[in-house]
Amino acid sequence: MQNKFAWIMTPNKPWDDRKEMITTALESGIDYVLDLGDIDKIKKLGNVNVISNSDDADIYLVGIDGEGDGSLILSEDLSESVDIKNAKEAKSQGKTVAAYVVITDKIHEQLAVELGKYVDYVILVGTDWTIIPLENIIADLQKEDVEILAAVIDAESAKVALETLEIGTDGVIFEANQFNQIKEIANLIDNISNVKYELKEATITNVKPLGSGDRVCLDTTDMMKPGEGMLVGSYSKSLFLVHSESLESEYVASRPFRVNAGPVQAYVMVPGNKTRYLSELKAGDEVLIVNTEGETRTAYVGRSKIERRPLILIEAEYDGKIIRTLLQNAETIRIVDGDNNPISVAELKVGDKVKVYIESNARHFGIAIDETIIEQ
Repeated sequence: MQNKFAWIMTPNKPWDDRKEMITTALESGIDYVLDLGDIDKIKKLGNVNVISNSDDADIYLVGIDGEGDGSLILSEDLSESVDIKNAKEAKSQGKTVAAYVVITDKIHEQLAVELGKYVDYVILVGTDWTIIPLENIIADLQKEDVEILAAVIDAESAKVALETLEIGTDGVIFEANQFNQIKEIANLIDNISNVKYELKEATITNVKPLGSGDRVCLDTTDMMKPGEGMLVGSYSKSLFLVHSESLESEYVASRPFRVNAGPVQAYVMVPGNKTRYLSELKAGDEVLIVNTEGETRTAYVGRSKIERRPLILIEAEYDGKIIRTLLQNAETIRIVDGDNNPISVAELKVGDKVKVYIESNARHFGIAIDETIIEQ
């Protein structure tokens, strides 16, 4: 599942008022701003992507207001409309292009679909529509390389748009008028984007100390609570819940931002239902924090530390299949048992139940695919 996102549109107010709304959006994690002026001022507020009809914009905007203002020339061939021609020209110049369509009738619904074939983003603005046009456009564009945004007014309408047809729009855009409105929609985006994984109980069949190898320690920009960690494993479709170092130990102080994740070749689950090799991760990359209920949230890697340490092999059986992972052989390294409690690899024994995630599909370059791949 791809992460959902939100853009703000600045209100028609003096710069000081708009500045406050943009700053609040940035603090809430929204860094795309639609504004038809003041690009330079906006850029000074932070690392912001500006959507505008200016050549200086990060995303070039074209639009159709649906009111017959001359921007739309209807013909039997919708691809001959003025704004589609403008979008094609902008794309040919290497620009990232967003197009908006005010949906007032069936022809504008069809035009939104046609525009979606030529732009990077299509923004759908409804005047008095029901959920049906949104469903139609999502269905018609689901195979196109375009991201769909719905114009909304609050968190309630944003939730409807993001969940329509189960798939939902990729994002929402709203006129930022109130601080609470911005924060509520930003929180909604975070909650909807967080996938839940169904964790299973596997039975430990073998615990074997090994020699030394290069292992990866991931320090994140988030503080993890007891019960949280990351999904890690030697097989991309069979991952163990490795607990964070959020617990106190007689040997070392707690480091709740850290997961001592495993050797360099191991896989770790990241956002978008993808896996990456631990050795690939570096500061600024996204990782997925997972709790004992399979609930997730996204965090950023602050530092990836590779050191040579003694390793331990852990094997478990689920539904007749053996799955494996390697971890550092140390008392402070823990996975999660069947009762949702962290258990040290030093105490792990045959017959113990542990929490794992089993993917039904194979993976190619970290992406789940419908293919048979044998990992052993």
